[in-house]
Amino acid sequence: MAIMSSNRAKAAIAAIMAMVAVTIGGVRYIGGVPDDVVLASTYLVEPWEGEVLKAYLDKIAKPPRWTICAGDTQNVKPNMVETPKGCKARLQRRMTKEFRPALVKCIPGFNKQPISWRSMMNSLAWNIGSGAACNSSAAGIVNVAAQKGKTPDYVASCKAATLYNKAGGRVIIGLKHRREMGDATRIGEGELCMSGLD
Repeated sequence: MAIMSSNRAKAAIAAIMAMVAVTIGGVRYIGGVPDDVVLASTYLVEPWEGEVLKAYLDKIAKPPRWTICAGDTQNVKPNMVETPKGCKARLQRRMTKEFRPALVKCIPGFNKQPISWRSMMNSLAWNIGSGAACNSSAAGIVNVAAQKGKTPDYVASCKAATLYNKAGGRVIIGLKHRREMGDATRIGEGELCMSGLD
């Protein structure tokens, strides 16, 4: 399936851009959280990861890990319980302090890229890890352009990110939808990425 922009993704971007924000050092913050993290957490990560308020042992992870909220494994203990507000705070705090800084470090000029592309990369990093996202072809396309002093081919980068749709060597339908055009109720990463480019 080809990825393309959509009205629902454009509306999501517009909703975030309409929020009261403060710009510090070229980064737009909404309530102390970078705007791309707010967009990614609200419209990509939370809908796709789901929200589990009681800690559970994720046995698919190697080794198994205690997990809560939208797939958070940091400082999670058995019998831990979280609120929806607490889950959102955990997600945005980790994305802001851990995942986004890794992307800023490995992608020159990250803060100057389109919000839709930055949000897609934040979501990708949360799902596959910041190291894998930094080494992805999606990041590579932007990095090569930066090294040459050229405008990145964001469309190619958005498309390259859709290749991260496998687990155990097989294409997983849920990951395919997440990476591409989403489903009836959730925006896809590629869909959001493309929607901020035109």
